[in-house]
Amino acid sequence: MRYVDEYREPRLVRELMDELGNLRVPRPLTIMEVCGSHTMALSRFGLRRVLPPDVRLVSGPGCPVCVTPSGYLDQAIALAGRPEVIVASFGDLLRVPGSRQSLEEARAEGADVRVVYSVLDALELARANPERAVVFLAIGFETTAPTAAAAVAQAEDEGIANFYLLTELKVMPPPMRALLEAQDVRVDGFLLPGHVSAIVGWGAFRFLPEEYGAACAVAGFEPVDLLRALAAVMVQLTEGRPSLANTYGRVVTEEGNLAAQALLRKYFRPVSSHWRGIGELPASGLGLLPGLAHRDARTAFSLEPAEGRDNPACRCGEVLRGAITPPECPLFAGRCTPASPQGACMVSSEGTCAAYFRYERLAGGRHPDDRGSSAGSARKAKEVAS
Repeated sequence: MRYVDEYREPRLVRELMDELGNLRVPRPLTIMEVCGSHTMALSRFGLRRVLPPDVRLVSGPGCPVCVTPSGYLDQAIALAGRPEVIVASFGDLLRVPGSRQSLEEARAEGADVRVVYSVLDALELARANPERAVVFLAIGFETTAPTAAAAVAQAEDEGIANFYLLTELKVMPPPMRALLEAQDVRVDGFLLPGHVSAIVGWGAFRFLPEEYGAACAVAGFEPVDLLRALAAVMVQLTEGRPSLANTYGRVVTEEGNLAAQALLRKYFRPVSSHWRGIGELPASGLGLLPGLAHRDARTAFSLEPAEGRDNPACRCGEVLRGAITPPECPLFAGRCTPASPQGACMVSSEGTCAAYFRYERLAGGRHPDDRGSSAGSARKAKEVAS
């Protein structure tokens, strides 16, 4: 399969693993991936375990479900409890705990919460139910925001008056700045998100090396993609020349998707947004323009702000800023499992805790199939290269 098989080619994987192994790391380094799909791929292919001992790979705030605050879920649950409202949501948001319950639990009590696979499905619900309000839970980053904008455009064009957004859309540069300025986390380099970069362009991340001296590379999602990006970042760090590399050139350009960017500017404006684990960040979210207030569920339904409360024992917030790894949370793989998640990082299919539980939960980071053998630490990666 083109653009898949050649990026899992065993010879290339072995060569890149050798390149990484031969690099002389001058000091302990921390590299962060800020994409939930990268987190899952890195764990699935066992790539965390092929890095030199002094290189630590941690996950950042790249899972849209995970960074969505509990206060937003409280607002969504309050809306779902109104008899005139249908709440439409992506499936992995339903099980994320709010302050008192999840959307799934609210649905079990009679709230009308429907799972959709795209915002256009929610628009179709509005067409089919003209007597009720349909509120789409618009979360995600720059990748999914253009689809929400397109749905608003279509609703405006067709005069579908009962379609609304409850927005918690976010943009990536502000939290990356916050992490680099934080006192409890040291990040030397980044694997930049391939999907987001396809929209905003790799040029949007120039500030990382120029202002913060952080090494970075835009990465794809197959083993060769990820290893090339890791190698690019590590070479920058070992040579002391942080820069910005694009190792996902078959998809990402410097300027990005100009049509998608224009759509975002036409329907959204920068707003302050709360990130789980990081806090309130100015201009880190996207809200509907004032002229579209009739599409904004918060305005249309006079929703009160909800502060939200998280489980104090859950350390998802620390995982999201790379301060700890999932096994350092006392709930991980005990009280907190995919079957009984205590926090958002275990719920989402892109969550770091879910990735570690599925692929890396045994002591020492070994893959569950390794059964404790001393050779097991790199087994999964070697399987890719065999």
